[in-house]
Amino acid sequence: MPSSTQPHQGSGQRTAGSEPVSELVQRASQQLTALVRSELRLAQAEMKEKGKRYGKGGGLFGGAGLVGFLMLQALVATVIAALAVVLPVWAAGLIVTAALGAVAAVMVLTGKKEFSQAAPPTPEQTMENVKADVAEIKESAHR
Repeated sequence: MPSSTQPHQGSGQRTAGSEPVSELVQRASQQLTALVRSELRLAQAEMKEKGKRYGKGGGLFGGAGLVGFLMLQALVATVIAALAVVLPVWAAGLIVTAALGAVAAVMVLTGKKEFSQAAPPTPEQTMENVKADVAEIKESAHR
């Protein structure tokens, strides 16, 4: 008659809790899978919430831009009205239009200059560095 201290013969090794190691490994694998899935669901929910907040923030920034643009239009109208106190309304409007045109022209010329300095749109310095690196590697390989 087998004593109770001898290991059980049969389906593999037994642990102190009398469960086969294969069952423990399988259970640990299932728990790890469940944990990973749970963490992924949490991350997905968190990203969804953050996405909503980014959307609301972007909408508010867009609305602020629109209101700011309307404010600038009101400022232009105010400047025209102020000049109309001492000049005819058409002259006040013409002066403000000319001033805005001059500002736009300066911006266009400055933007054009920036574009021409940026052309061509290739990372020239990086390309030169890569060519130098390749030449150095080739030279080292020939030694």
